[in-house]
Amino acid sequence: MADTRKLMGAFGERAAREYLKKRGYKILETNFRGALGEIDIVAQEGDCVVFVEVRTRRSLAFGTPEESITAAKKARLIKLAQSYIQGHRDPSSPWRIDIVAIEIGQDGKITRIELIENAVD
Repeated sequence: MADTRKLMGAFGERAAREYLKKRGYKILETNFRGALGEIDIVAQEGDCVVFVEVRTRRSLAFGTPEESITAAKKARLIKLAQSYIQGHRDPSSPWRIDIVAIEIGQDGKITRIELIENAVD
């Protein structure tokens, strides 16, 4: 089960990177690890640093991919983003946190991929 989840997560992250590139984002880093966890994708859109959480689901039995992000996860993402900015950028650099929500059908193909900008504040 854990291997399947890991493979699905990797599939979702690859799809998200391609989706973001097509929308004009420049991928700066993937799987940035900080003391509080990991940010899936760090990208640049214009002058804004964008931290992207990718959520991939095969079933909506427990809600949509974006609904799976808890308040605790949002708080961790904010702290991770702040930590990244302090270590890698001018602290006054504009930044935001986006979500890429991905749903996969029974055939293993993407049925929905959606970018939710400024999803965590």
